[in-house]
Amino acid sequence: MKNLGNLMKQAQQMQAKMGEMQAKMAEMEVTGSSGAGMLQVTLNGKYELKKVKIDPSLVDPSDVEVLEDLLLAAFNDAKTKAETAMADEMAKMTGGLNLPPGFKLPF
Repeated sequence: MKNLGNLMKQAQQMQAKMGEMQAKMAEMEVTGSSGAGMLQVTLNGKYELKKVKIDPSLVDPSDVEVLEDLLLAAFNDAKTKAETAMADEMAKMTGGLNLPPGFKLPF
């Protein structure tokens, strides 16, 4: 029974660490860009859009599609950076233990 107690204690510690990591990641902000940095978006760790910055030279009412494409590219860049940061934090917490593909934090 002593081993079971130790196992439960370890599970509680891991749960506490996971909660701390989730809070830290929710506060994290990453910025993605496109168009040589002329369009930037900032996301938090929950993938919520926090800020958009557009260089005025990109605004052309006759060619909105370019702006739309750049916005998508910048968002995807920021999302990739956020996912990478989360994976790095998870690796630190689990001691490099490889988790199954598609493992997501419970946000």
